[in-house]
Amino acid sequence: MAIWTIDPMHSEIGFKVKHLVISTVSGKFGAFEGTVETEGDSFNNAKVNFNADINSIDTGVADRDVHLKSPDFFDAVNNPKLTFESTSFTNKGGDDYELQGNITIKGVTKAITLHVEYGGTGPNAYGQTIAGFELTGKINRKDFGLNWSAVTEAGGIVVSDDVKLAMNIEVVKG
Repeated sequence: MAIWTIDPMHSEIGFKVKHLVISTVSGKFGAFEGTVETEGDSFNNAKVNFNADINSIDTGVADRDVHLKSPDFFDAVNNPKLTFESTSFTNKGGDDYELQGNITIKGVTKAITLHVEYGGTGPNAYGQTIAGFELTGKINRKDFGLNWSAVTEAGGIVVSDDVKLAMNIEVVKG
């Protein structure tokens, strides 16, 4: 068995959500960690565990970040981590994989499916073996109790329920 560890210096955990249905706001988590367990060098059937520190959320606007950490959204004081644990990691052909698992946000756990594109494996500058992945998916924020909403005077929705997930992950073989 091999244990691969997420390299936070070469990884990004991001999300995008529609604002007023016409523009997109992006954000990311700055503090996170995770592992991938494999049998040998094949990632098929790998076990993936991950968590992110809610207090590390960054959308580029300090007031919005404070609001996202509040009970209106993530309630970071009572729910400091977002977690993910895989249930399957399946090669769909070539470099395409499907990662299924359970994500827990604000104390609510739901099944999620992520599309994974494997970028390859090779050595880094320190002689370690690394692998890269690009993951995408979507969740409904209200499924996790992130229910805050507002409507503009014209009847427009301020924040979309759908949140797109976009992650670029580099792992280092231990």
